[in-house]
Amino acid sequence: MNFTRWSARLPGTQRRAASRGTEGSVPAARGEYGPRPDHPADESGTPDGVPALEDFTVREIIGRLPGLVALVYGPEHRIAYVNEAYAAAFGPRPAGATVADTCPEAEELGLLPLLDQVLRSGKPRTVKSRRTQDGGSYTVTCLPVESPQLADGGVLVHAADVTDHAEAAERLRASERRHRETAVTLQRSLLPQELEQPDDLRIAATYQPGGTDAAVGGDWYDVITLGAGRTALVIGDVMGRGVRAAAVMGQLRTAVRAYARLDLPPHEVLQLLDGLAAEIDASQIATCVYAVHDPNEGKLVYASAGHLPILVRDEDGTVRRAEDPTGPPLGTGGWLHTSGSIALPPGSTAVLYTDGLVERRREDIDEGVSALERALSGATGTPQVVCDRLLRSLGVTADHDDDVAVLVVQHPAREGSDAELFHNAALELLGGIEAAPRARAFASGVLASWRFPVELCDLGVLATSELVANSLQHGTPPMRLRLRRTDRRLIIEVTDGDDHLPRRRRAETEDEAGRGISIIATIASSWGSRRTPGGGKAVWCEFALPD
Repeated sequence: MNFTRWSARLPGTQRRAASRGTEGSVPAARGEYGPRPDHPADESGTPDGVPALEDFTVREIIGRLPGLVALVYGPEHRIAYVNEAYAAAFGPRPAGATVADTCPEAEELGLLPLLDQVLRSGKPRTVKSRRTQDGGSYTVTCLPVESPQLADGGVLVHAADVTDHAEAAERLRASERRHRETAVTLQRSLLPQELEQPDDLRIAATYQPGGTDAAVGGDWYDVITLGAGRTALVIGDVMGRGVRAAAVMGQLRTAVRAYARLDLPPHEVLQLLDGLAAEIDASQIATCVYAVHDPNEGKLVYASAGHLPILVRDEDGTVRRAEDPTGPPLGTGGWLHTSGSIALPPGSTAVLYTDGLVERRREDIDEGVSALERALSGATGTPQVVCDRLLRSLGVTADHDDDVAVLVVQHPAREGSDAELFHNAALELLGGIEAAPRARAFASGVLASWRFPVELCDLGVLATSELVANSLQHGTPPMRLRLRRTDRRLIIEVTDGDDHLPRRRRAETEDEAGRGISIIATIASSWGSRRTPGGGKAVWCEFALPD
C-alpha cells in the first residue's frame, strides 16, 4: 500500500514525500525537507539527527492517531484494519468480515452508500456531524486507496469525534428556538386577540411569523371602533427583528389606540405617532397605514407613513390601488403627513398588508404588489377565505423568510331583509330657534317609521333635542341632524360649523345651562365629538338596540 497517496488526502494534512527520488511518491513542498546549511545531509538525504519517514511503519502511525481509522477493501467492503481509537469507540472488528455484517455504526452514520461511491468514483467523500445511537457525533471522510495488494481497491475511513461541537451547536440552536418562541409569544400577545367587528364592515386578519430560519419581526394590525359607526383600520411594520421589534410594535399599537380615541384625522394620528416612535427608539423606524371608514361617506380616508398601498377590489373584480400621499416611515421626523381617500362602495373589499406578503429577494417589490393585485381580483368569499387565498397565491408557507400580516375589510352589499336593518335619514337645520321643534318632529317620525319601541323612540327624541339645542346655542351654521340605524344600534349625530368641542361638566343648582351633555351621557350607551375636516364639529350619541 502506498502510504503517501492516501495520507496526503487526510483532512488537515499536507502532502509529504516518503523519500526524495522514490518512485510514485509525492514531491515535498519546497524547503520542507531539504537540508539546512547548518545541518548537512547524510546519504539518505535527510539532515543529521532527523529520522526519515521510512523509519516509521504505517501501522504505528495510524494506530496512534486520535482519529478513528479503518481500512476496508473490495466491493463487499471487508475489514482489513481498524486502529485503537476505532476499536475503543465501536469495539474490535474481525479482519475479513464485511462492514455491513459487523459494523452497525456504518449504517447509523450512512457510510455504506458512501463507500460504494468512493470505490466506484475514486474520489474522496465527506459527511459532516452524523449521529450514532449512543449519542456520539462524527465527521467521516472516506478516501480511495490504491495498492497492488488490493486488486479491487480499498477505502480508508477516517472519523473525527465532533460530539462536543455538535452538542454545543444543538445548545445554540435550542437557545435560538427559545428566543424565537419568546418573540413569537410576545408578538402574538400584543396583537388583537379578537378583532372588533363594526356594524357596517366584515373584517378578518392573519399573522404568520417567518420560518425557523427567520427572526420574528414587528408586524401588527388593529381595528378600532370610533363611535357613530366610524372605524379605524391600522397596519404597520417595525423594521427590526426579535423581541425588541415586537416590544416596539406593542408600544406603537398601544399609542395608536390612544390617539384614535381622540378621533383625529388620519394624518394627525400619524404625526403624533411619528414623534413617539423617535422617542421610543431612534434606531428603529416603522411603516404604518392608518385609515378611517365612515359609512355615511362610503370611502376610506387614510394616511401612510412609508407603507405599501391599500388595495381595493370592486364587486366586478376590478382592483384599485390607493395612490399618494405617502410620507416617510415613522421615527424619521420633519415631515408633515397628509390624508388621502379611496372609495369603498358596497360590495368592495380592501386589503391592508405588510411587505412580507409581497417582497421577494431579487425581485422588485412593485412586481409583488402587482401579483397581489392579480390574486385579489379573483379572490372571493368571506374575509377569512380571502386572507387564506392571498397567502396561498403569494406562496407564503410555514417556511417563509419573513413574517406577514394581512387585514381584509369587506363592505357588504346588503339586500332584502338584511338591508331593512340599515337606514339613514338627515335634516338640514335651517333658521333659528324654530329648528329645535322641527328636529324633534323629524326624529319622532323617523324613529316611529323604523318601528323602534316607544321607550327607545322617546329617548331618541330627547337626545335629538339636547344635541340640537347645544348646537343652536354654541355652534354656527351650517347645521345638520343625521339619524342612522344598523342591526345593532341607533346613532344620532349633529354637525355644525364651530370647531369648539363640548365637554361634560358638573352643573350647579343655580345654573340654567350646562346639563345637555350630562343628560346625553346618562341616557345613551355612548357619546362623543370630533372635529370635521372642513372645519366645525360633530357631536353624536348611540343607543344599543334591544335583542
